[in-house]
Amino acid sequence: MAGEHQLDSDERQQLQARYAEIATLAGGLAHEIKNPLSTISMNLELLVEDLANSEAQRDRRMLKKIQTVQRECRHLEDILNEFLKFARVGQLNLTDADLNEVVQEFIDFYRPEAEQHQIEISPHLGGNLPPVRLDRALFRQVLMNLALNAQQAMPRGGQLELQTSLRDGSVHLELIDTGTGMDPKTMARMFDVFFSTKPGGSGLGLPTVKKIIESHGGRISSDSEPGRGSRFTISLPGQLLSLRGQ
Repeated sequence: MAGEHQLDSDERQQLQARYAEIATLAGGLAHEIKNPLSTISMNLELLVEDLANSEAQRDRRMLKKIQTVQRECRHLEDILNEFLKFARVGQLNLTDADLNEVVQEFIDFYRPEAEQHQIEISPHLGGNLPPVRLDRALFRQVLMNLALNAQQAMPRGGQLELQTSLRDGSVHLELIDTGTGMDPKTMARMFDVFFSTKPGGSGLGLPTVKKIIESHGGRISSDSEPGRGSRFTISLPGQLLSLRGQ
C-alpha cells in the first residue's frame, strides 16, 4: 500500500534522539516567536477596542484591516502550536493498553461531534487482542487527527468505520471513511511536513500521526481513490516490551 513506513529498534532510537534535539530547538523557537506575537496581539486588541464604537468611515476601514491582521496572528499561533506538538513527539509515556478500550473511549468522546456533522461511526472491534504499549495521550491525538481528516473529507456526512484485528502477530487498527478520497499526487505527499490541500491547513496533522506511530515502533499505510473514500491502517507490535522505560 502507498505511504507504508516501518522502523527497526536501532532506527527508532536514532529517530528519538533527533526528535529530542528538534524539541529543544523548537522550545527556543517558541519562546522567541510567542513573546513578540503576544505583544502584537495585545496591541491589536487595544486598537480594536479604540475603534469599535467609532462611526467614522476611516475608522471602520481601519478596524477591518486590524481584524484581518488579528486573524493572521491567530493563524500563525495555531501553526506554531501544531509545530510544537509535532516536534515534541518521541517523548513517550508508555503503558500496557487494550487497544479496543482506547478506541472505544475515543468513539464515546468523538461521537457528539460526529453526529453534528452527520457522520455515522461504525466500530468493529476484534476479540482477544494482545495488549500493546501505548502513550495513551499521543495515541488519542492520532485518532483525533485521523477522525478530523475523515470529517473534512465528508462535508455532507458519511460513515467512519473503525476496525481492530490481529494479523501476523501485529495489532491492526483501520479507519475507513466514505469521503472524497485522494488522488495519487496527494497520496504521495500527504505525510510531507507542511503539505496541505486544505485552505489554512498547517500541513502537520498527518506527519504528526506518522511520527507518533513510528515512535511506537509501528507503521501506517493508506489506500484511497477519488470519490471512493480513504482507508488508513495502523499496525502495532502485539507487545512493545522493547520500548519499556524509554
